[in-house]
Amino acid sequence: MKASTFYRIAAVLLLLFAVGHTLGFRQSDPNWGVDALLGSMRSRHFDVQGFNRTYWDLFEAAGFSVGVFFLFAAILAWQLGGLPAPTLALMRGTAWAFALCFAAITVVSWRYLFILPIVFSIAITLCLTAAAWLSAKPVPMPPLRP
Repeated sequence: MKASTFYRIAAVLLLLFAVGHTLGFRQSDPNWGVDALLGSMRSRHFDVQGFNRTYWDLFEAAGFSVGVFFLFAAILAWQLGGLPAPTLALMRGTAWAFALCFAAITVVSWRYLFILPIVFSIAITLCLTAAAWLSAKPVPMPPLRP
């Protein structure tokens, strides 16, 4: 397969991950027994740099920020998938940084989360790593026209 195919697969997975995370990160199950904790997070107010906030506000900000980052990553992966091979070869640093970023997210998911984000993180990391590997191969440049 070509690097562009792996980038396009990663883009679709990232879009699904973004939607799933954004819709699901605030969900809780009553069986978890966290109602009192969540109520406390929502009701405990404090001032931070002139703003009145709660821990729930900070939790939501972090969750929505992750969703926005995943959406940006999906757009980036899709755009990388549309670049010609010679251009991708010139962007090795970006390609490997992207793959390493998701490798780190995979480690965080493995350590702190559960099966769905772990599976998505692993699949995205594998796609981005394969794309980075394939895009780093030298590609002959077409001759310039006079």
